[in-house]
Amino acid sequence: MALFKEKKGFFGKLSERIGDAIMGRPEIDEDLMDELEEILITSDIGMDTTMKIMENLRAYIKENYITKPENIKEALAKVIAQLMDKGERNKLCADTPLVILMIGINGGGKTTSIAKIGHKLRSEGKTVLLGAADTFRAAAGEQLEIWGQRIGVNTVRHQEGADPSAVIFDAIQSAKAKGMDVLICDTAGRLQTKKNLMNELEKMNKVISREFPEAARETLLVLDATTGKNAVSQAQEFNEVAEITGVVLTKLDGTAKGGIAITIADEFDLPIKYIGVGEGMEDLKEFDPLEFAGGIFSE
Repeated sequence: MALFKEKKGFFGKLSERIGDAIMGRPEIDEDLMDELEEILITSDIGMDTTMKIMENLRAYIKENYITKPENIKEALAKVIAQLMDKGERNKLCADTPLVILMIGINGGGKTTSIAKIGHKLRSEGKTVLLGAADTFRAAAGEQLEIWGQRIGVNTVRHQEGADPSAVIFDAIQSAKAKGMDVLICDTAGRLQTKKNLMNELEKMNKVISREFPEAARETLLVLDATTGKNAVSQAQEFNEVAEITGVVLTKLDGTAKGGIAITIADEFDLPIKYIGVGEGMEDLKEFDPLEFAGGIFSE
């Protein structure tokens, strides 16, 4: 479990607490199950999701005749992995041309995630173009362009305050003319004006459907793991205004809030596609449910 070996964060802390709960217990009893439930709830895993985990864990213990407390960690990892496993939906669409719309509030790591996904796709031999459709935040387009230059891709941008859909339109024309495999578009991350955001995303989606009907689509929501329960409410809000196809969970390194990944995958049935475990270009990892859940208990 190399991915999280050096990360104490959420995984280490949760693993440690479960280890403490199991230690010295001769058997699996209701006391232990109650303690596990409490540990999960206080690890930023929502109440409903925790109840589901506990219910599935009890069933798993029964079906597999598990009697020793020390086998609980592995059982719990499997139960959590199962809950987060959305099959093929956990993977980024492999079809080209592909348009990826990136949504999420400012400060959640959206721009760097765009660069990291672009870098990853380029290393797989795909051609990438960026569209700076966040025309609301000062210098957002400039920032995206700088990241684009770092990873060796071009960025289509207009001046601040321009119509985001016009940027999308131009980016699509450019992507089509150059035969680009993937177009990744940044969007304005403001949730306060929900109606505006909804209209803006709707308009962008209309432009994409009209101008680029042959393109496959992904709408990825970028969430900052360190914000814990706030990320859950953001998932809920954005899920109401956009058809989210996946989640990018950033800043998972060194956070005790990793439990929200489990809640988001379960409560909203959203597949997690990537997780950010560090600052580096290579630190955006494709999400693997078994590896993730195993990482919780590999300490």
